[in-house]
Amino acid sequence: MVKTKPAFIATNSASIRRYSWFLLLIAGLGGLLYGIDVGIIAAALLYLSKTISLTVWQTSFIVAAVLGGGMFSSLVGGVLADLFGRKAMMIVSGLMFVASVGLIVFSQGFAPLFIGRLLQGMSGGVIAVVVPLYLAECLSANNRGRGTAIFQFALTFGIVCAALIGWYYTRQAETAIAQAAGNHALILAAQNHAWRSMFLTIVYPGLFFFLGAFALSETPRWLLLRGRVDEALAALRRSTPEEEAQLELTEMQALAKENNKAKAAGTAGSLLRRKYVIPFVLACAIMVLNQTTGINSVLGFLVIILRQAGMTASHATQGDVAVKMLNCVMTLVAVALVDRKGRTFLLRIGTAGVVIALVSAGVLFIGAESGRSDVRDKIEAAQVGNTVTLPISATTLGSASGTNRPMALTVLYSYGDGDHVATVLSDAPDAVLTLTPDAKTANAPLRIKRARYGPVPSEKVGWLITACLALFMASYSVGPGVVVWLAMSELMPTRIRSIGMGVSLLLNQGAATLIAAVFLPVVGNYGYAAMFFFWAGCTVIYFVTAAFFLPETKGKTLEEIEMHFAGGAK
Repeated sequence: MVKTKPAFIATNSASIRRYSWFLLLIAGLGGLLYGIDVGIIAAALLYLSKTISLTVWQTSFIVAAVLGGGMFSSLVGGVLADLFGRKAMMIVSGLMFVASVGLIVFSQGFAPLFIGRLLQGMSGGVIAVVVPLYLAECLSANNRGRGTAIFQFALTFGIVCAALIGWYYTRQAETAIAQAAGNHALILAAQNHAWRSMFLTIVYPGLFFFLGAFALSETPRWLLLRGRVDEALAALRRSTPEEEAQLELTEMQALAKENNKAKAAGTAGSLLRRKYVIPFVLACAIMVLNQTTGINSVLGFLVIILRQAGMTASHATQGDVAVKMLNCVMTLVAVALVDRKGRTFLLRIGTAGVVIALVSAGVLFIGAESGRSDVRDKIEAAQVGNTVTLPISATTLGSASGTNRPMALTVLYSYGDGDHVATVLSDAPDAVLTLTPDAKTANAPLRIKRARYGPVPSEKVGWLITACLALFMASYSVGPGVVVWLAMSELMPTRIRSIGMGVSLLLNQGAATLIAAVFLPVVGNYGYAAMFFFWAGCTVIYFVTAAFFLPETKGKTLEEIEMHFAGGAK
């Protein structure tokens, strides 16, 4: 005779499954928003600076604002989550994301753009801290690994979604620009519509995340810390069966009692002990070196990099999508390998691949940039009053002998204190260099600081650089991309984990913000090769750290890792 479960047990199991999948869906949307934060600016940069007057530094700040906002909010996000709850901060992060989109879409100048991007970054920083914390405290031990993997995968998928959005609106814009037949007003309208539509499209997942967070329970750990035992048990029952919920609550209460006794007895120990200092320094070093690979700058400026490498606007956005889809796929590969091959193995393989990719791309850019000549005198000769209007053609600036490739003109100039970069391609529908002051700099003198003119790299060179960036992304995804989050949480001892994670995330976002802020000024003055070689040098240090100083943590409990740094037995 076949035994069947009572109806109420079957119903409860189905309810638990539904809630667990809903929880993972909302957490996945959080990861999606974090990835969109990073990736959406790449294609928007093609048209943003053409419709709003921005200096080089202002453009870099708009890219870096997301990282700067994340740097600040990642440090305070955990503190606020302790004060107000994990669920409350998820709702706040969703609200900040939706509000940031509104600010950006309706902005007409640098200030609202910067504030909107800063708010977007603050939303992402809170999500990066609170959503993994929420998953860890809500999911059962059997589902916790899957939850973390879904969040990481959703993050990379968000970057892909941003690239697809950029590709779609770029195709629309380029078609409209071609049909405008040189009409400046129509071209400007198409460019303006493109970048604003890119940002407007991403508001929908933000709304779903914001509204969905209201239907979640608060985490049982946070509720128990507040003495709300009945609510903690009710929260456990939503994601675990009754017996497991009762047992888990008992273990939570026992651990809380032990911690309180240790604090009362003063046996917690000094924070300057070896078991705290060494893993803290290692984790911070890994988090900083992870950003000095140039990952966020590559993601943010990828379309611009490919455009300068010789790709057309459409091919550059296609390459952007392809490289970011590779990032998504290789993240799944890394999730499958990290518990089999180990953390340090993946880091060694990944950082070695990143170095090879960056050096190769740098060499290719040296070849592409070396053929450009100084035409500053010709630009200055075309200056009339405080403006320059110069068609870009073989007649005005010449052409490269023995080649029919289009020519590229890059001008670094200023009105007053702020530097601007103008890049014009001879095969563009509006192949005219136009330098005019805005209302704020109407009386400031025009200064041409640098003007380089030469053939655009061939499509072959463009595809080779795309291949280098694909290798970069694959190597990063399979190594540093996944391992860095595990290293941060596994290396930190239990006593300093929350504070240590906050500090290391602050350093991580600070390094990302600094690199993104100096990217355009550096490439404007020294070329793209200089930036790629700098990243490669930093990644060599990363490889050495992973190969010789980072212990393997595969298959070890957190307590065993802590004992390793304390000098205890394995």
